Amino acid sequence: MARASTSTNTDKNVFQPEKQEMPGQPPRYRAPALEKGLDILEMMAREGIAMTPSQIAAKLNRSVSELFRMILTLEARGYIAQSADAQGFDLTNKLFSLASARSQVKTLLETALPIMHELTREIDQSCHLAVASGDQMVVIARVENPGFLGFSVRPGFRKNLIDAVSGLTLFAFQPKTTRNAWLARFRQTFDADKVERFVRQADAVRSLGFTQAGSDFVQGVTDLSAPVMAGPACIAALTVPFVQRLELPRSMAESLNLVCASARRISEPLIENA
Repeated sequence: MARASTSTNTDKNVFQPEKQEMPGQPPRYRAPALEKGLDILEMMAREGIAMTPSQIAAKLNRSVSELFRMILTLEARGYIAQSADAQGFDLTNKLFSLASARSQVKTLLETALPIMHELTREIDQSCHLAVASGDQMVVIARVENPGFLGFSVRPGFRKNLIDAVSGLTLFAFQPKTTRNAWLARFRQTFDADKVERFVRQADAVRSLGFTQAGSDFVQGVTDLSAPVMAGPACIAALTVPFVQRLELPRSMAESLNLVCASARRISEPLIENA
């Protein structure tokens, strides 16, 4: 198949967005060595490319000697590894594996995966599930379509919330307090026009109940996305990168309806436990 890759004590509050510190508020306690390691991991996740120690140091405005032992430690613990072309270090999937082991994520996946398999068989398109992770969305599961040709996004893929269709869905269906906290962080990184444009798009998505937008990566692919809800918050975005081709079992409009219905089915037990 041709592919492009671009419990808690009561099981309640499944995957609710975490509380955020107020922007600009200094942490109560400091752990400089730990902060350096986290800075490296977070920056490499944002960049999404292999990086040499010199590039890592330059990006973080630090010296190579200051970070050298931290980089070696992260490599030894399996959080980063030499890239395939030996031109630098890449993030591994260790953080993704650790997050997926959380009971809240396991509950979401156990509920979602059977429904996602049904959806892909019905529309012969792949689908994936994404959640918010800081200022990014991360794909935590995918199901490929059963046909010979398709387009899918691999688990672990990350992108800025503000730049992704799944991110638009995740933001659009958050409570006002969560949206305001996310916006405060966005405004520290992105220009005001981009943020305001994103908010207008999110308001339109919320009124429609879904997101439908052309892919930023591939011509001929339209992303169809719907919110998975737990209580008042969107905990995940169910997204189909719809590939227009001949002899499809379902039209795009029919597929969008099925994506929305599948997201509601995934939401039902999560809402009951919220």
